Amino acid sequence: MFEKFTEKAINVVSTSQSIAKEMKADKVYPEHLLLALFDEAKGISLKIFKSYDITRDKLADKIREISHKTVVSNITKPLPFDDNIKEILKKSLDLANKSGNPTILYEHLFLAVISDKKSLDVKMLEDLGFDIYKSKTLLEKLVQKKTKRLYHPEIDEKKENIENKAKETDNIFDSEESTKVFQRAVSKLSASNYEILGTEQILSSILEDKDSELSKIFAQYGVTSENFEEKLEKIQSRQAEYEGRQIIFTPNAFTTMNMALQTAKELGSSVVLPEHIVLGLLKTKRGIAYDILKELKIRDDDLAHSIIKPIEKQMPETLTILRLAKEEARRLGRNIVGTEMFLLGIIGEATGIGAQVLSELEINIKDARAVVENLIGFGNEYYDTEIVFTERAKRVLETAWELAKKDHKDKIESSHMLLALTTEPDSLAMKALEQLGVDAVEIKEGVKKFKEA
Repeated sequence: MFEKFTEKAINVVSTSQSIAKEMKADKVYPEHLLLALFDEAKGISLKIFKSYDITRDKLADKIREISHKTVVSNITKPLPFDDNIKEILKKSLDLANKSGNPTILYEHLFLAVISDKKSLDVKMLEDLGFDIYKSKTLLEKLVQKKTKRLYHPEIDEKKENIENKAKETDNIFDSEESTKVFQRAVSKLSASNYEILGTEQILSSILEDKDSELSKIFAQYGVTSENFEEKLEKIQSRQAEYEGRQIIFTPNAFTTMNMALQTAKELGSSVVLPEHIVLGLLKTKRGIAYDILKELKIRDDDLAHSIIKPIEKQMPETLTILRLAKEEARRLGRNIVGTEMFLLGIIGEATGIGAQVLSELEINIKDARAVVENLIGFGNEYYDTEIVFTERAKRVLETAWELAKKDHKDKIESSHMLLALTTEPDSLAMKALEQLGVDAVEIKEGVKKFKEA
């Protein structure tokens, strides 16, 4: 039976045994389990106790009033469970099954205890002013079964309008490297007969910096400033740049820049670098610059891998989190990453402040996975196509980017990702955390404590 208990629920049972020994009881009784529930309470569960001004001392005193007086001569052996405790544990399993949960949560134990009319726990709590009905309603809400859908719940959200992204392009110039690229690109534009910056001027200016690591990667694929310019001179028309309306950039350059911005975020950087611009170009697969790369027989995936490999070696926290999030999505048969996968990625990364805060709040990967599986179920999507983010997940990534910039960090850290999740109260990640007994306030306080340490 205990194999179905979450780690937090097992801790409650284990603590109840220790409490029974300390109180020199002959068995573990329901009142010991109740005190253990108080000792292990976190988040919403702890708030329930506090809302009725119940302290450990008050609860322990009540228990001592009805304590079983038998003195145990040998307290080194595990104490047996009273029959009423066995009934409570069985009841917690029934509650888990009814709520559609694959595992027994702390909340199921709490519910079983305050629903047990045979024990003295209910009377003790009521004597202390505890509202049984109100508390049961709240706990039942936390563990209720969520509808499983083959499609991802967050994918229903309305897609962002591209006009809103126009404001983001200003962030591209935050990087000194990108600023130099655009300064050279504008100079090239001034020397041409064109007035609108296109992908060809941008990539040409990137290649012009022959000492950069990016130019050296291009050289490995036979792309140099010289042969790119040679191809460019043969271009008689910019028609390949215009597949939409005219803006500051050509439409395809604009799309490339926005993709570069998104790529920077996904790779854990708080600034857009030339590497991100090239990766953005490879993702959009449009424009004169891309057409020239195709003529030079460049394979998109190979070039992208060569650019990303040095970035991966730096092991930025967010890159690891997003990689783990994608793995979690695949494990559930999905090609969509939502905020709940970000949460699992933060926990799985294990070393960052985000993971440490969650660990302090007793959130572990096993319990979190169980809750996420219950929230969204398993899909049947086994696509070879690239995994995509929900719009809500993109907003979280955008918020994490802004938090990193506010902290004057070059990289988006796990703490930024975790704090960004709290800005989406209706997200699946926050619903999962709520079911695990943690709220936004605790997360914010936890991050603050670690940063001040």
